[in-house]
Amino acid sequence: MTTLERPAAAPPVARTSKRRSIASTRRWSALFLSPALLIIGVFTLIPTLMTVWISFHRWSMFTPITEMTWVGLDNYSGLFADATRVQALGNTALYVLLSIVITVPIALLIALLLYFPRLKGKGIVRVLLFATYVIPTIAIVIIWSNIYAPGYGPLSTMVAAVGIDPPGWLSDPQWALVSLVIFNVWQMLGYYVILLIAGLTQISEDLYEAARIDGAGIVRQTWSITIPLLRPSLVFVVLMTFINSIQVFDPIYLLTQGGPANSTNMVSFEIQRTAFQYGMAGESSALAVSLFLMIIAVGGVLGIIMKGRTR
Repeated sequence: MTTLERPAAAPPVARTSKRRSIASTRRWSALFLSPALLIIGVFTLIPTLMTVWISFHRWSMFTPITEMTWVGLDNYSGLFADATRVQALGNTALYVLLSIVITVPIALLIALLLYFPRLKGKGIVRVLLFATYVIPTIAIVIIWSNIYAPGYGPLSTMVAAVGIDPPGWLSDPQWALVSLVIFNVWQMLGYYVILLIAGLTQISEDLYEAARIDGAGIVRQTWSITIPLLRPSLVFVVLMTFINSIQVFDPIYLLTQGGPANSTNMVSFEIQRTAFQYGMAGESSALAVSLFLMIIAVGGVLGIIMKGRTR
């Protein structure tokens, strides 16, 4: 009768050497990470903590910071007592909702069309789509300000060519917000398409082969295989669309300045205007902290949904 021998335990010298190696690796890691952590702390963590601290004070940015007055939660309690801020919150919610509803389905459709068909030139199309994301916003704004130009703009010319009276894209309160949504979709679409294509590469081709053998068509494969397995990427894209949309600022500042009639005034723009135009740094900081907490809350909910779905 044979007996199984237990593997010999590592000698104390080997265990000590291994611990020293791990400790040395941690020290070197901390050393190499310290410059990045220092930059993050100076330019991100400290300003964030200062913003939270200022939000509990009444302070005008036109006066020294030493003249701040503690008001506790007064800035938060009266945050949306102003009708302009309530309108900004509604505009932001509508802007975010339209951006998600329009961008995510189109990005998914384009990602599927660029990934599955065996076509030449798909790489060039991906580069062109992603280029809209990496081009500086100011350059894109110059182009789109001419596209939206009333009378001579290409968009107004095309609409007028089919016998429809073109609206004032950026001057009509009913169209200005929609025009900014179209701008946002065009600018960010390529980035989300690349993210979804990266998610598609993680799905095994064997699943599609088995589905085809069972007689499943393209629609059935997409609904039963692609979308369920692509759910983490879709949730991430929804989260990124939410974050990028809720903190939109550049197009508003460069194209509409929150007008006309505050129809494109967003929370992010209201934060800037309250602080730098009106000088009310305490209320502006409270609004910024509230926006930050809102982003964290939505991100946490989406993270819980994604975690629950992947179990």
